[in-house]
Amino acid sequence: MAAMSSAGRLLIADDDRAIRDSLERALQLEGYEVRTASDGAQTLAAVHAEPLDLVVLDVMMPSVDGLGVCRVMRAEGDRTPILMLTARVETSDRVAGLDAGADDYLPKPFELEELLARVRALLRRSSPTLEDGRPEPPLQVGDLYLDPAGRRVWRGGREVDLSKTEFDLLELLVRNAGIVLEHVTIYDRIWGYDFGPESKNLAVYISYLRRKLESDPQAPPLIQTVRGVGYTLRPQDGQ
Repeated sequence: MAAMSSAGRLLIADDDRAIRDSLERALQLEGYEVRTASDGAQTLAAVHAEPLDLVVLDVMMPSVDGLGVCRVMRAEGDRTPILMLTARVETSDRVAGLDAGADDYLPKPFELEELLARVRALLRRSSPTLEDGRPEPPLQVGDLYLDPAGRRVWRGGREVDLSKTEFDLLELLVRNAGIVLEHVTIYDRIWGYDFGPESKNLAVYISYLRRKLESDPQAPPLIQTVRGVGYTLRPQDGQ
């Protein structure tokens, strides 16, 4: 049991029993400790009952749907990573899931190996430490301060509230400030795989970061788009 716990405690929330049971078996074989829920009310009860490392959350569920569960968790300050599953494949549906606070999005039907890869990518993000075990000091780019150990961000002295994926993406850009990171590199480092050229996931998260970092109209932009290549974080002159 110790090995299972060390891999992570997961909650599978889906009203389809076949999907629930198959994912439970597959994830247990990977060494995870797995809980299950069949509707939104059970999901929230499970989330409140014990700490979790990740929630695999179906959108279409009775009582409270997945989007509602996600919104409640984030409103309560719960930053547990959420991988959202849905049979809906339209971009607007994917954006709705991300807007609700999900960290990743996987349309049904999906390949088990892809789901496992996304679970691993979400779980392997941890607070960095130095070789001697001390927390890493804050990073600074212009008027932006990022605390890797505390996972907190300030812009111009104002703290900015970010989701887990938003923080990870910003940290990657900060650590490579001035360097243009290609789309495929960012996908690999943040999600662990490439969504493909048609994916809008990265653009959606970049827009979230810009909206939060530039909420002050006097704040100059930090994240620059290099068309056809990727993104870079580069303060403008005077910052």
